[in-house]
Amino acid sequence: MTDVTQHVTQHATTRRMLLRTGAAAGAAAALGAAGVFTADTSFAAGTSSPAGTAGGKTGLPYPPAVVDTSHCTPEVAELLRGFFAAKSRHDVPRVMSYFSRANTIYIDANLGTALMSWQQVNDLFTAYFPKVPATALSYPVRIVGDMRSAAVEFVDTPPFFGAELRALSPIVFDGQGKITRWVDYWDGRSALTPATVIGSAYPTDFKDSEQNAHPAVVEAARALQAAFAAGDAAAAVGLMSADVVVEDLSAHTRVCGRLQAQRYYARALGRLPYGTGAAVLHTEGGRRGGGYEWSAAPGAAPLRRGHTCIGLDDAGRVSRLTVIYDANQLSYPAYQSLVGLAAEAPLS
Repeated sequence: MTDVTQHVTQHATTRRMLLRTGAAAGAAAALGAAGVFTADTSFAAGTSSPAGTAGGKTGLPYPPAVVDTSHCTPEVAELLRGFFAAKSRHDVPRVMSYFSRANTIYIDANLGTALMSWQQVNDLFTAYFPKVPATALSYPVRIVGDMRSAAVEFVDTPPFFGAELRALSPIVFDGQGKITRWVDYWDGRSALTPATVIGSAYPTDFKDSEQNAHPAVVEAARALQAAFAAGDAAAAVGLMSADVVVEDLSAHTRVCGRLQAQRYYARALGRLPYGTGAAVLHTEGGRRGGGYEWSAAPGAAPLRRGHTCIGLDDAGRVSRLTVIYDANQLSYPAYQSLVGLAAEAPLS
């Protein structure tokens, strides 16, 4: 085992122990992408984070220029900028002001643990935020949706967790603009963390009934996933724009354009976790897009769930599709086969 791998493994193990201890006390769950755990690795004071120098004229403690807000409303962009600024400053009261006191659910789908109240989230953040180094940043790179609900792709830098963690999370808001439901989806294999053992303790209730999405994104998500579940590559690609971008963050795949996408899906839908046999569980987002959570295809067991973010063009077609799931739940040969599906066959 290399020194780097050993270091990451040690911190992942410590993180799990902390969460399990907290859960036994009635106040814990996995907030893998929430970034609340101390790591020995840190960037030297006064140096840049991996994404560039934080702050600047805006005063934000993270690099604001990286945030793609092309498919969200200004209101939700401003709210989430504020949230991540408070998180990067490790300001617990400010972070908690974004959540509904009456109805907060915060779940880590990777580790399969959950915080089911505002107080539980507050207790965990209060205990662990003071322990992370000042250099620990968390910042969004893309926001899709509106003040009904949204999907956010974000980064936790290594000082938060001991390794770089990239998550794609659905968020639901109430009528007062407070967060009521947040589920973190991230790939443990990409983060070099040990695999979670998924068994009987894995949550059966993700509060999927708590939905507040625009009809346009609900219609697009359900039609798209129906085509995927049926293994119908042509039907799926028929819902996409000519220059669609398809990304699988877990399989490290990026395919551009309908022609490439159809060839890819013709090869892949029978083997992808969100392909044949998978189903929509929850949708989020606005007129310009959002995302949906899905139950994994039977062949992907023990993987239970994943998340897909979709951007919509003016005609309601999918212009960008980004999917994430915990590839640690797949065997290494199965994972390698997914990575290889993007390769084109040689010309005869």
